[in-house]
Amino acid sequence: MLEFALAVAPRESETSMSKWIFALALAAVTAFSNGPAQTSKTLVGTWKLESATITTDKGEMRNSWGAHPIGFLTYTEDGRMSAILTLDDRKPLSVSDFISAPANERAEAFATMTAYAGRYTFSGKEVIHHVEAASMPNDVGTDLKRSVSLDGDRLVLLVAGPYLRGGIMVRSQELIWKRIK
Repeated sequence: MLEFALAVAPRESETSMSKWIFALALAAVTAFSNGPAQTSKTLVGTWKLESATITTDKGEMRNSWGAHPIGFLTYTEDGRMSAILTLDDRKPLSVSDFISAPANERAEAFATMTAYAGRYTFSGKEVIHHVEAASMPNDVGTDLKRSVSLDGDRLVLLVAGPYLRGGIMVRSQELIWKRIK
């Protein structure tokens, strides 16, 4: 009977090895886990812009759309998105017809807003806006990549630079959005 018990019972070295394998597997799962998986459904909805800041190539931080920017960002379940951002203190045109407005007024109106729409893809850490229509014609057909940080109803999109904006070299831009309910 003792021989059977010794033959069936795991040896001490096997038990120790099993514990090490279990510990390593647990460590690997923990190391590569970033909490609950984020899917594109976590982005779906409409978001209101709360703040927008840029960091210049000199390390200076500035409001990129004014102290109280106005903006909305919408993601749909079928993979479409649209965004509009404006300065908070835009001047109205002198006439209600934007084509007949003086050129300097149209130029200022154009320079104080951006809008675009298209499809999007989301990996959980990055969203890519595939631009199909835009106020800036140069953006059409491009992919705009944003790093994503999502915490409940707060969405932070980080735009990595460098890029030129208003004659200033931008290193990064952070856009903070709040979900509209």
